Amino acid sequence: MQLGDGRESNNVEDRRGGGGGFGGGRGLAVGGGLGSVVLVVIALLLGVDPGVILSGGDPARTETQGGGGAPPADDAGSRFVRRVLAETEDVWNPVFQQMNRRYQEPRLVLFSGAVQSACGTAQAAVGPFYCPGDQRVYIDLDFLAQMQRQLGAPGDFAAAYVIAHEVGHHVQNQLGVLGRVQELRSRAAEAEGNALQVRVELQADCLAGMWARRAQDARQILEDGDIEEGLNAAAAVGDDRLQRRARGTVQPDSFTHGSSEQRVRWFRTGLQSGQLEACDTFRPARL
Repeated sequence: MQLGDGRESNNVEDRRGGGGGFGGGRGLAVGGGLGSVVLVVIALLLGVDPGVILSGGDPARTETQGGGGAPPADDAGSRFVRRVLAETEDVWNPVFQQMNRRYQEPRLVLFSGAVQSACGTAQAAVGPFYCPGDQRVYIDLDFLAQMQRQLGAPGDFAAAYVIAHEVGHHVQNQLGVLGRVQELRSRAAEAEGNALQVRVELQADCLAGMWARRAQDARQILEDGDIEEGLNAAAAVGDDRLQRRARGTVQPDSFTHGSSEQRVRWFRTGLQSGQLEACDTFRPARL
């Protein structure tokens, strides 16, 4: 990616190497790109749906498992995150202005090992996630790097896709999508609830693609191979691929994020159209 000397967002909280943050919440976290898989996969760094791991318990009882102190605030990882987050802000602010609405920029929390959020206490094994309760995106960069190696999804744009996907959940929250889906899921059977969550996740993929298209049109941030990195990352975290790798079998009724083919297709839809209307994953009868 060509982020160069681009603007760095001020909406990043660096909690690596220390505790702190929000606690006691019982909200529903929204998963990132890892999908819902059996717990044994945590040891393989494939991650699980945050709803499985977020304890919802007393955050004070969970210690942050950071290594010997926090990295410097200007290390390469945090600067990359700040610049990508700034790019999302520079896309979504004008999109909301065009709708005569105000975009409330999310905060992004960098953590190591474990973190406290308004959705409860999370271990790094949940992977990146978004908490609607405090409107924050949570990312452990060490885990993200290991995830990329384990799943074969390397590249800076692959990491940017993950950030943009989580910011996509914040956009959904701002538009009222997450609240409506949570209400529907509270009255639905498990399979129906999972199907609704798949539509949420695929829409976030589409919004990530839309962001990439608009950022590219405005500031030419992409280099050769970046799009392939994003598509590869979307495919790598499909529920079918993760389940097959973890269990050897695939159970579509348990999908919460969508298949590899679906994730790639909806990311590509946003990338090609650059339009919010194209990302309505709740309208098609079949995804």
